[in-house]
Amino acid sequence: MKLPESDIKRIAVLRALQLGDMLCAVPAFRALRNAYPNAEIILLGLPWEESFVERFSHYIDSFIHFPGYPGLPEQDFNRDDWSSFVNAVNSQNLDLIIQMQGNGNIVNKMLKEFFPVTLAGFHSQDSLMGDDLFLTYPEGISEIDRHLSLMSYLGIASKGRYLEFPVYNTEQENLEALTLKLSPKKYICIHPGSRGSWRQWPTAHFALLGNEGKKLGFDIVITGTKEESEITSQVTEKIEGEVIDLTGRTGLGEVGQLIKDAYMLICNCTGVSHIAAATETPSIVISMDGQPERWGPINKSLHHTVDWTKEQDFEKVKNEMFRLMDSVNHA
Repeated sequence: MKLPESDIKRIAVLRALQLGDMLCAVPAFRALRNAYPNAEIILLGLPWEESFVERFSHYIDSFIHFPGYPGLPEQDFNRDDWSSFVNAVNSQNLDLIIQMQGNGNIVNKMLKEFFPVTLAGFHSQDSLMGDDLFLTYPEGISEIDRHLSLMSYLGIASKGRYLEFPVYNTEQENLEALTLKLSPKKYICIHPGSRGSWRQWPTAHFALLGNEGKKLGFDIVITGTKEESEITSQVTEKIEGEVIDLTGRTGLGEVGQLIKDAYMLICNCTGVSHIAAATETPSIVISMDGQPERWGPINKSLHHTVDWTKEQDFEKVKNEMFRLMDSVNHA
């Protein structure tokens, strides 16, 4: 390793992003923990990520709220909150901060406000850091491999590309309390929502796939947050017969358990697609952002990602679903 274990006792990782981004970074967190088993690892992230740290406490020890920075879209920037954040980070007596936020064009200059600490991470031509601990941001590859490439650059061995999504016993019990009468592998989950309307496949298409599933004897379960109720209701209204609509009735862990027990997930390219990858649940993933090589699941035989920006052909998506079903049934 470029940084010996004996020299690194406290590590902070900057990755203040959403669920899918965080799940794709889990293999890198796993490698980092394996390399520094006795170090305290602190995540600098968005408020919701405190729950991510709890779920992945076997890799990350604690959390500090990152309050945003000018140019980052995830949250508004407040100078007073920023000053408090810098003081909080500097008080940690860190040995290492790893920038896993992006190519560094926005955030690398801010890293200089933290001292004295060794810095590592990604940079690009417009954000060069004069240090051999910064890797040029790789383009055109999976988000999973991007962060594993950083670990490799730092001399940290990979412990696998697979994703994880632990579910608490209490979340399993919460799901059981809903008395849904669902049989494992006898239902299809449809999650039609996504962060940003531009990333959402037409609800009528989700409903058509739901109808195809019902014809084959599967129950249909619709999942989503309360904020996505308008989207999910459009899907349920267009599906013939009974549908189990769980919009707003489950937390993230309960959704994770539902996906784990499902025969298949149908969704946009969003956070739940990575839960399906973690639970090895077959999935049809609709990519609406033109980056399927970055965000699509790695296992192409178990997960079929459709790049809707290149070919808007519903029949092709339906046939992809049938082909995936056939391969699952003969596995």
